[in-house]
Amino acid sequence: MTSLSGKGALVTGGSRGIGRAVVERLAGDGADVVFSYLQDSEAAERVAKETGALAVRADQGSRQDLDRLFAEAEARLPGVDILVNNAAETLRGLIADVTDEEYERAFAVNTRATFLAIQWAARVMRDGGRIINLSTLNTELPAPATALYSASKAAVEQFAKVAARELGGRGITANNVLPGTTDTDMLRAGNPPEALERVPGLTALRRLGRPADIAAVVAFLAGPDSQWITGESVRATGGLLL
Repeated sequence: MTSLSGKGALVTGGSRGIGRAVVERLAGDGADVVFSYLQDSEAAERVAKETGALAVRADQGSRQDLDRLFAEAEARLPGVDILVNNAAETLRGLIADVTDEEYERAFAVNTRATFLAIQWAARVMRDGGRIINLSTLNTELPAPATALYSASKAAVEQFAKVAARELGGRGITANNVLPGTTDTDMLRAGNPPEALERVPGLTALRRLGRPADIAAVVAFLAGPDSQWITGESVRATGGLLL
């Protein structure tokens, strides 16, 4: 466990799945945490109660909501040291069938919101801070019906690389984490059971990923031992892609 005592962290999309595991891990490592959620207020309240974090309702597609989220984080945290861009929408659809509304929503939530969060962090983050984007293995292993998700996340990966160059002089690192098949409610809702049963056989470690597996990688990148790693896209897949 890495000590993050005295550090302030903002995690977007922290009420369930990987985001929840990240909030739990960073808070458990001693950080003060603010996290956003969209709809499930009961889940958000449970996470807040269990971790001492502050839950803020915010639609990542709304600039007004994001500005309010950033203001809440600045007011609550001892300083901004860690930004974890986790919130996303996995809009699925064949290229031929994607609507204008779906396209706009995917890039507003997954791409623009992440850019605005990094822009905010560039202005307020303390020296030595950490920016961590949750991307997807689909940027390296594209699949049918994932064009919007993969492309919107590919842009996010480039944001981290450029931010690493721009902010490195202040000791701020920026990295991406690319989860593989991770056992979350969202994964199970979007995939038939028989498809998920095949994944362990394709993975070197012979199981689905767990949210805590991804949170452990995020916690490492958020801590002091990762100070020489920046601009990287770290696969956290259990060996699904080698």
